[in-house]
Amino acid sequence: MSATSDVQNVRESIDEQAQQLSAQMIQWRHHLHQHPELSNRERETADFVARNLRESGLDEVRTGITGHGVIGILRGGQPGEGVALLRADMDALPVPDESGVDFAADVHDMDYPGGPFPVSHACGHDCHMAMLLGAMRVLAAERAHLPGTVVALFQPAEEGAPVPEEGGARTMLNSGALDDLHPTMAFGMHVQPFPKGVVTLMEGTQFGASCMVKIVVTGQQVHGSTPWAGIDPMPAVGQILSGIGQIYRQTDAFSPFTISIGHIDDVGRFNVIGKTVTLWGTIRSLDDAVMEQVQQRLTRLVQGSALAAGCECTVEYLQPVPAVHNTKEWADEMTPALAAVVGDDHIITPPPTLGYDDVSEFVNKYGGLYVGLGVQDTRFAHGTVEPIPGGRGLVPNHHPAFYADDDALIVGMRLHAHVAYEHLVARS
Repeated sequence: MSATSDVQNVRESIDEQAQQLSAQMIQWRHHLHQHPELSNRERETADFVARNLRESGLDEVRTGITGHGVIGILRGGQPGEGVALLRADMDALPVPDESGVDFAADVHDMDYPGGPFPVSHACGHDCHMAMLLGAMRVLAAERAHLPGTVVALFQPAEEGAPVPEEGGARTMLNSGALDDLHPTMAFGMHVQPFPKGVVTLMEGTQFGASCMVKIVVTGQQVHGSTPWAGIDPMPAVGQILSGIGQIYRQTDAFSPFTISIGHIDDVGRFNVIGKTVTLWGTIRSLDDAVMEQVQQRLTRLVQGSALAAGCECTVEYLQPVPAVHNTKEWADEMTPALAAVVGDDHIITPPPTLGYDDVSEFVNKYGGLYVGLGVQDTRFAHGTVEPIPGGRGLVPNHHPAFYADDDALIVGMRLHAHVAYEHLVARS
């Protein structure tokens, strides 16, 4: 039997085993969906992942990495220099579960800063974990035919650890947990409200750069009846909020970015002018250089507004995440494996997005690719995505009603397995 026929036999076996494992993978997804945990709190999630990786017969399972990170290592039975890193994120969101499924979560986190919060997998990380668990079990069954190593990385805190905690992809990299494994490629995917079975792939920047913003404006607390006896920080805050709009006029209109202030903490009362006001927000951009420009202009705005009101201020940019950039070389190399699963006509160039994902840390370091996977009752029409009549509709990630159809998840399991195998074959 030729080497080509051997490879084809493995490809067919991967698909057969994925089909047989599909029901089990869906059960894993339902369990994870019902038991969501917030960033840096993924204790039971990590235990569940590690237990199933061990049951799949991997050579090694490492746990407790920067908190609750898990790494599973599968060494193939054939010689090869390739080390395929497959990544899934683990954390849920402080969002109620309104997905309408019979396995919806009913969880509240009492131990999270600012909580208690309702908790749900409104971003789809339950799907990511289940698909990768399935792929590793399929690949483990093909161990004898794998020319190299497959590494499954389950990452905590992709959504961002609560300040001042650390967590996420950069923390895992800095821990040295992958240093002895020497990955030659990193691959990840994200479920999205695109048509079921569609893979979205963009050469260039697929997801934007991001950072968290913390602005503190400090005045002098005073009773509301005598504002002249203190220093009110609110006028400075108002000027900052309205002045953000001018930053868009100071930055190239053809380089998209956003500044969003999502939360404000005030220590005052209805009849007390408080001493401090804290603004929390995020900046997104498609270009890391634009991110730096916007930060400089926002800092200038805050400092000027505070000075004009007689206040003091601080501006911090926290949890920086670089953009996800898919190079042409990696897209060309890995597209055949994607097409073997979904077909060329189901690989779509997505609309631009300023969403972020810190999988960029792994792709930047090791090379590789990041793609989207459609899991909803939608269709492409007139250059946009729209609901299919009679379906569940289009619901974006992070929305309480976000959903992913189970029958689309086998595609993700197969994508992980085929991408890993084809990379190992190419490096053997």
